[in-house]
Amino acid sequence: MRHRADVVGSLLGPAELHEARLAHAAGSMSAAEYKRVEDRAVDEIIAMQEQAGVDIVTDGELRRTHFAGPLIDACDGLEDKPAPERPYYGPDGEPLVNTTPRSVTSPLRLRRGLVTEEFTYARARTRKPVKMTLPAPTNLVHFWSPEHSREAYPDPFALFADATEVLRVQIAELTRLGCTDIQLDAPELATVIDETQRRHYAQVGVDPDRLVEEGIEMLDELAASTDARMSLHLCKGSKYRGWAASGGYDAIAGRVFRRATNFDAFLLEYDDERSGSFEPLAALPDDKIVVLGLISTRRAEIEPLELVRERVEEAARYHPREQLAISTQCGFASGLVGDAEKLSFQRAKLERVAEAAHSLWR
Repeated sequence: MRHRADVVGSLLGPAELHEARLAHAAGSMSAAEYKRVEDRAVDEIIAMQEQAGVDIVTDGELRRTHFAGPLIDACDGLEDKPAPERPYYGPDGEPLVNTTPRSVTSPLRLRRGLVTEEFTYARARTRKPVKMTLPAPTNLVHFWSPEHSREAYPDPFALFADATEVLRVQIAELTRLGCTDIQLDAPELATVIDETQRRHYAQVGVDPDRLVEEGIEMLDELAASTDARMSLHLCKGSKYRGWAASGGYDAIAGRVFRRATNFDAFLLEYDDERSGSFEPLAALPDDKIVVLGLISTRRAEIEPLELVRERVEEAARYHPREQLAISTQCGFASGLVGDAEKLSFQRAKLERVAEAAHSLWR
């Protein structure tokens, strides 16, 4: 089934959920009570997406502390030891740093079935298709520390290989449970277009070109392991309403688009001029679906409908129009504590995704 009005994954839940998570962690709320709060939040986020009119829904990733939860929440091997700071930029391009508070310190081992809980619960709450999101194994580049991780993984690519096996198990279980849509999130592969990020990766001991080339091989192997519809999401960060990297996909189009042959769809950030032109879409085979991330999760202003339509027609110069769809450029809450102000426009943005998509492809 083709989904014209798509969603990326993470969504902002109610403040009650964050408060309950803190209470549970502190021991003042039982697991049963906490799960009831979590379930209500998922119910609400699914209902919101249905009301917004999108064609496919997620559980908002509300049961995770981070979009990489299937690796960092569901696995042993990490400790509260900060990974290296990495460059980031605020809404106006002001320099910031982004710190990951946890590092891999011992071999990665799957501990619990987080994604099975997410999928089986969400599936029972909607008649719409449910998409399950998983982090790319290479996302653990942000949790690998030269100081804390080398004893367990002298080579970070050995960590990515272990993460690939963990994800293979989770994909197999999702497929067994009847999941038909799985998305791998790999923002790190898109950030290598930015010279500042390339220098950062090199400084911490990760070859940025190897990250892309070996990374896409790992992802494509995972996509080949299931008969579910597989999609790949590439963005350049949206934390703090800012970004990690600037530039078009030209530098990675040949290495990623042409080699990710087992993916059915590509969700790509295209919400502002930093994303570059649509020309790299020509590198994708005509049978691949491209989901254009034209609606921004960073800005409160709702994109004019006519502008969205014009952008789609522009993209259609490089990839078949019938193989295009629309989404936001990223999720709304990639981490545990999101930007609460986004709650004021989250639904309106999804409504614009649905309205534009359904007016373009009737």
